[in-house]
Amino acid sequence: MKRVFAAIALALGMLSASYAAIDPRDFANDSQRERYHELAVELRCPKCHNQSIAESDSPIANDLRGQIHRMLREGRSNDQIIDFMVARYGDFVLYDPPLSSRTVLLWLGPAGLLLAGGAIVAVIVASRRRSRHTIASPLSDGEQRRLAGLLGAADSSIGQDI
Repeated sequence: MKRVFAAIALALGMLSASYAAIDPRDFANDSQRERYHELAVELRCPKCHNQSIAESDSPIANDLRGQIHRMLREGRSNDQIIDFMVARYGDFVLYDPPLSSRTVLLWLGPAGLLLAGGAIVAVIVASRRRSRHTIASPLSDGEQRRLAGLLGAADSSIGQDI
């Protein structure tokens, strides 16, 4: 019996969530409804930061959806609506902001950091290669004879200890 009540509660919970996602707005035709949904998905919620205004349940996203609906009913184009939103909220409301003097760091920053990191790694590798070659320099003839003599003396002293 508990399972039946749990299943009913779960079904009602899922049903109520699906009703919350419906935007009860009326449109003159299907193309206007389609434009509304395209714009709502294309614009970012200023409060939620990583959700479109179509996905967000925040009050400001609801207001923005209402403004899009109003402007579509007034006959404005998609570009006019996007320009209005950018003028009001800045380039932040666009998921793909245009390249301008204000957004150049946003567009070129990752590539610049990648190049700087590559240059740092190249310098570190080159310096380690140079230091490895300077440490492992070959011995002169006199140093080799002296080393052979020391190694021979060490070998003979090891043999005497046994």
